[in-house]
Amino acid sequence: MQHTTSKFEFRLLAQSGAARRGEILTPRGVIRTPAFMPVGTTATVKALYTDQVKAAGADIILGNTYHLMLRPGAERIHRLGGLHSFMRWEGPILTDSGGFQVMSLATIRKITEAGAEFSSHIDGSRHMLSPERSIEIQCLLGSDIQMQFDECIELPAERSEVERAMQLSLRWAERSKSAFEEARDNGLAGDGQALFAIVQGGTDAALRRVSAEALVDMDFPGYAIGGLAVGEGHELMLSTLEATLPFLPKAKPRYLMGVGTPLDLIEAVARGVDMFDCVMPTRNGRHGLAFTWNGRVNLRNARHAEDTSPLDPESSCPAARDYSRAYLHHLVKSGEYLGAMLISWANTWFYQELMQAMRDAISEGRFDEWAAETKARLGETPSKGTA
Repeated sequence: MQHTTSKFEFRLLAQSGAARRGEILTPRGVIRTPAFMPVGTTATVKALYTDQVKAAGADIILGNTYHLMLRPGAERIHRLGGLHSFMRWEGPILTDSGGFQVMSLATIRKITEAGAEFSSHIDGSRHMLSPERSIEIQCLLGSDIQMQFDECIELPAERSEVERAMQLSLRWAERSKSAFEEARDNGLAGDGQALFAIVQGGTDAALRRVSAEALVDMDFPGYAIGGLAVGEGHELMLSTLEATLPFLPKAKPRYLMGVGTPLDLIEAVARGVDMFDCVMPTRNGRHGLAFTWNGRVNLRNARHAEDTSPLDPESSCPAARDYSRAYLHHLVKSGEYLGAMLISWANTWFYQELMQAMRDAISEGRFDEWAAETKARLGETPSKGTA
């Protein structure tokens, strides 16, 4: 991608119903929306070269504050030239704040007003992650889009607990924004980098509105919807989106964190979401499950053992087009690394093709028709769950 701007900017290019096509301009390139960000948690999209991720059509990838602060360390990555240089990815990178991983991975944690104190899941060492430290780490990594530090809780939960965490996240949003502005003043962050807020509030529509309106008043360049795909189910996730999106600015990007299946993506875009990330393409790839234009394919199944047809003849991905299902079945059953690599590649490519098809349908003003046709073809059902 060409460097098109020195500042962060979002442009809305087309709409079809509530579905939006746009572009985010950054100094490191343009992010076409709706966008799906492959997850590169520890400075790697698992089982793929960065060249493969780029060739699949991804404009942006995601890195993780929690994992990178523990290993190899944000200061070390900074000394080595920053995350882009370290992992050989020239395009934009979004880093999440570490809040979700503290909730899901840390073995012992204590949440206070100051931040989250926790024990590393790697070696048990003690760490303190505050809004200020989270922003410092993300600035040291050099990410183009950074996320405020927030508290993400598991659902279901008592309303009082959801409200407590939401209000704490609002206070942390203010501190994250102040820390980011200070980093910009000190030269650790540039004009082309942006800090996004995270709307919390569980599945409670009233709490989501309170969170969204308070964050909009703080004036962030982008807004994420967090705390979903954590056990609430597909329909509740969609109703929560419908209760939240009307209170977010139309002129700024909207990012649904940690989602999801092809059905999740289509339904969320239909409601006005612009950005997504999820481990699903590569995690499923490592377990022999492929996503294709004719639905999911479990390559562990014996019926593929002598099937000479390609994984997906409609895909332009070499992994899906040039290798037989029989060979992929053999690799998976044999536990060969190449099986995980090829299927993860095919899945990552499929997700990018899906996003491009959505962008095209929005531009053509026929998103609803395309969505109905595609959902029927994919055979995706809510019962298969979210990410």
